Amino acid sequence: MQPTAKTKKHFLHNLIGDKAFYKMVLAIAVPIMVQNGITNFVSLLDNIMIGRIGTEPMSGVAIVNQLIFVYNLCLFGGVSGAGIFTAQYFGQKNDEGVRQTVRFKLWIVALITLFTTVLFLTAGSTLIELYLQGEGTAESIAATLHYGQQYLLIMLLGLPPFMMVQVYSSTLRECGQTILPMKAGVIAVFVNLILNYILIYGKFGVPALGVQGAALATIVSRYTEAAIVLIHTHKHKEQSPFVHGLYSTLKVPASLAKKIFIKGTPLLLNETLWAAGMAMLTQCYSVRGLNVIAAQNISSTINNVFNIVFIALGDSVAIIVGQLLGAGKMAEAKDTDNKMIAFSVFCCTCIAALMFLLSPLFPMLYNTDDGVRQLAKYFIMVSAIFMPQNAFLHASYFTLRSGGKTIVTFLFDSVFIWCVSVTIAFTLSRFTSLPVVAVFILVQAGDIIKCIIGFVLVKKGVWMQNIVA
Repeated sequence: MQPTAKTKKHFLHNLIGDKAFYKMVLAIAVPIMVQNGITNFVSLLDNIMIGRIGTEPMSGVAIVNQLIFVYNLCLFGGVSGAGIFTAQYFGQKNDEGVRQTVRFKLWIVALITLFTTVLFLTAGSTLIELYLQGEGTAESIAATLHYGQQYLLIMLLGLPPFMMVQVYSSTLRECGQTILPMKAGVIAVFVNLILNYILIYGKFGVPALGVQGAALATIVSRYTEAAIVLIHTHKHKEQSPFVHGLYSTLKVPASLAKKIFIKGTPLLLNETLWAAGMAMLTQCYSVRGLNVIAAQNISSTINNVFNIVFIALGDSVAIIVGQLLGAGKMAEAKDTDNKMIAFSVFCCTCIAALMFLLSPLFPMLYNTDDGVRQLAKYFIMVSAIFMPQNAFLHASYFTLRSGGKTIVTFLFDSVFIWCVSVTIAFTLSRFTSLPVVAVFILVQAGDIIKCIIGFVLVKKGVWMQNIVA
């Protein structure tokens, strides 16, 4: 039976918003896009600067950044559990509730940072060596390990300011203030870029420090960002009422801590296990040789630049839909969510086409061999093809999270990556002779199962609940 014009109109009405809708969404999403866009673009330039030194320094830094990525995602998971409550308390105009969630965030990020520091100081070299099991000369492997160790030790100094930025910036965004984190992030990345140029290559009389210079530049930029966010927030208390008496006590009411712990632990475990799963996927690909690490590094850096749209729109889902749920506007929350998911997939389909067309050009910017460039090009092309799928998954994840369905998101995200994605990558990389690009394609294709699950869960509305009523 053919759909009628009325049916089509109703379908489009559910997926396409009016001018006011897109204005509201973009007001939240654009500052996040700008911050993430500039951050990732400068990371790309950083990556190219290190890549101009040679393949081994680039690979060593890439491995360490993969490990630090796990820490970053742990922090994100740690603050996200409390962040669900922050957004809904803000929707209720409950400043004390917001203040208590910030205190909880401070405790959780401090514990994660302490654990990470001890782990990297005692087992950092062992973790790096896990990625050096593939084909390569003994000299290349030793050099990659050496550069990775140098980079890791200095990067540990940047964990405390990064920790504080995550607490404050996440809270500001959940309260609808996206401009300050954006400005601070933009300034920080330009500080990082300038210092990278000076310290990596030894300009203006400064000795050339290579990967150590790259790490030092990152440290300075992180302290700069933390100073801007914290000082501005505390100097403008009328804009951020939650800072009034924030440090008068660090106690969190037991009842709230229990609620956040119940909702937040699955999120923390999810982000940690998901990041560890991504690290494991990279390790599976790396058994095909050191060239794969370099190519994956180039591909993921480019991919991050193009992914800013669906990442920002996913963050916006958590903020906008979370506030609507906290205010008890269930029907509006569902309608808004449908339109935001459709908008994200449409935007990313256009961006993916551009990324695919430009894929042969990006690897040419690196001082590496043709084999690495060719692999990187194919990785970028595959990532572009699957970008619309990833946009839908990202928005679905934040939809489920906005209503506090953290157990569901845990199963949806980290359990899936370990049970399906890692299983596919591990089996194919160890027990077949398939080219690494074919393995990469099949891992991405496995997410089609996840898309079906996400569609069913979002459509059924299992996430529609007010958790602060």
